[in-house]
Formats: sequence, structure tokens, C-alpha cells
Amino acid sequence: MPEPAVGQGVAAIDTPALVIDLDAMERNLRRMADFAAARGVRLRPHAKMHKCAELARLQMAHGAVGVCVQKIGEALALARGGVTDIYISNQVVDPGKLLRLADAVAQQRGVRWAIAVDSADGVARLASAMAKAGVQTTGAIDVFVEIDAGQNRCGVVPGDAAVTLARQVLACPVLRWAGLQAYHGRAQHLRSAEERTAAIDHAAEAVRASCAALAKAGIGVPLVTGAGSGSFLLEAGSGLWGEIQPGSYLFMDADYAANQPLPGAPVFEHALFVKSQVMSRGADRAVVDAGHKSHAIDSGLPRVAHPPGLEFANGGDEHGILRAAQEGPLPGLGETVWLIPGHCDPTVNLHDVMFGVRGGLQHGWVERVLRVDARGAVG
Repeated sequence: MPEPAVGQGVAAIDTPALVIDLDAMERNLRRMADFAAARGVRLRPHAKMHKCAELARLQMAHGAVGVCVQKIGEALALARGGVTDIYISNQVVDPGKLLRLADAVAQQRGVRWAIAVDSADGVARLASAMAKAGVQTTGAIDVFVEIDAGQNRCGVVPGDAAVTLARQVLACPVLRWAGLQAYHGRAQHLRSAEERTAAIDHAAEAVRASCAALAKAGIGVPLVTGAGSGSFLLEAGSGLWGEIQPGSYLFMDADYAANQPLPGAPVFEHALFVKSQVMSRGADRAVVDAGHKSHAIDSGLPRVAHPPGLEFANGGDEHGILRAAQEGPLPGLGETVWLIPGHCDPTVNLHDVMFGVRGGLQHGWVERVLRVDARGAVG
């Protein structure tokens, strides 16, 4: 689709398109940065959410120590875009992928690298890749041992298993023992504050058990990192986590907005929208041009932000069906409809660019066009 020129009004953005309300996004940016600073924790946002080097650099300019990603491809794309501190908070065991990372480490281009491990093979393969790439610098890459904090996904059993892997990391000079990864992903979307609190209490016990086992073995824990947009208040207040990894706070999708707020947590605004327009009208429905190819539905269908009083129904790959939630008018042909995606991360991955709008969605103008640098970087 043709891109609008910077300075043009919102009407110039063709549909369907992914649009950022820059004013709302920047308020979210400041609120999280202020929170982390006030609580004395390091902020390392998850850039897998926006996949955009420009936004990662913006977050670092506002106090973030660096960013997280989940894939080697994401990490390399952001590094090419000038991001200088990148943590792959995930397990990578494929030799080819690890060699790509090791080659980047060997190039010494001012990037601080880190990665998570949860197996002896994972540590050995990482060390082997570094050797093949000719990396000889002591502590060339930070390595976190991931413990299972309650999601039953990745991570070793808390306690002695973390000691075994920490010793293996410490035995390899090119690797730097950096601490523990303790992220409870499932907790992020538990709706009630009580459920999320109980889940993070469980995660905290896993951290305590692992830190105690490491201390008994004479191994210090430089840092515990983890937490997401649904629970960061709890990890930050625990005294255990020294770094938090929220990502979705920057855009706030419909799924996170459905959570009951934690008392005392900052309030974040919706800042990511799909601009669509009505392409067909029936007596009881309007059809917009934004279907599954424009927004992810794994966390539910989008909500209609504007016009008010409308409900979105599944229309397939290229269509969305709007019906009035109660008695009221439907939008007419060609009218703009703004959607709030159910899940921002995979929605962003469907688009090449995001249009940053200043001055509001109704009367604003395009201030910048942001490239989704790591779009499709799933390996």
C-alpha cells in the first residue's frame, strides 16, 4: 500500500494499517520508566512485542538498560538497527542459530549480548559455537540460568539443578555467569489481582530456593530477571528481582486491558490501533477491511475503539463484521473504524511498518513511519 508522507493527516493512511498514537505511547513510556526508577529496579522491556529498533532505542533513551527478545533473528535485526544491549531470554540449542549469534559476538560492534539456558547441552553448544566463531574474550556473553517459575514451559527445577548449570557456565571463561531468569508467563493473563499475586508468590519461592542452593554452593547471584506487563509490580516489590521485563505496557492490547489492575500499579493507555474502513453495508452489519491478516486473534478478537457502541465479529482473513452492541447507527461506507488488537505482539508481526501519529487518531498527523525490523524473525 502507498505510504503517507510525514506531515500528512491521518486520513492519508491507507487501510488496513497499524497505527501508533504517539502521545499515548510516550505517556506509557514515561510511566514505566518512572516506576522502575522509583522502585530501584532495572528496566529491560521485551522488544519482541514491537520488533522495532527505533522503539527499542527510544526505550533505552528513557532509562531502559537494554531490551529482551526471544529469537536469534530478532536479536540480530535489532543489533543491525543500532540497539546495543540485547538479551535473548529464551533457550537456543540449534548449532546453526548459535553460530549466527557467536559470529555477532565475535564482531565486537559495541553490543552487549546475553542469553538464557536451561540444560547442560545448551551450555555446551553455546560454548562450542563461541569457539567455532573464534570468540576468546573472557565473559563475552552473559548467561542466565532459567528456572521454572510456575509456567511449566522452559526452565530447570528450582534449587540444585540451577547450581549444576551455574557451575558449568562458570567453568567456561568465554561465558559470564549473570544470574537467574525467572519469568512466569502464564501469570501475566490471570484476570484477578489475587490470582496473579498467588502465581508470583509461587515464583518467588522458586527464586528463593534457587538462590539458597546457589549460596550453599558458594555461588552468588548477580541478578534475577523476569516479570511482564501483568505482574511487574509484584516482582519489583518482592526484593528478589532486580530487573523487570514488561513489553506490552508500551502499546496495551485488549487482552491486557481485561486484567483487573493491581493496586498501586501505573495505568497504561491503548496506543496501538488497526485503522480500517467500512467496505460493505448490510441492514444489520457493516464490514471492514481488516481481517485475520491485519490482527492476531490468539487472545481474542479486537475491540472497536471508535466509533463507540460497536462489536467486532470474525469475518475471516480479509473482513471484520461490525454490529451495533445495542440500538444505534452503523458506520457508513468508507467510514474509518479504529480497532484495538487482542494481542499486540503477533499483530505487529503481520505488518511491515507502523505509522506514528501525533495529535490523536481523529485529527492528528503522521509524524514518523516505524519499520518492523524483525518482522518474520521467528528463528
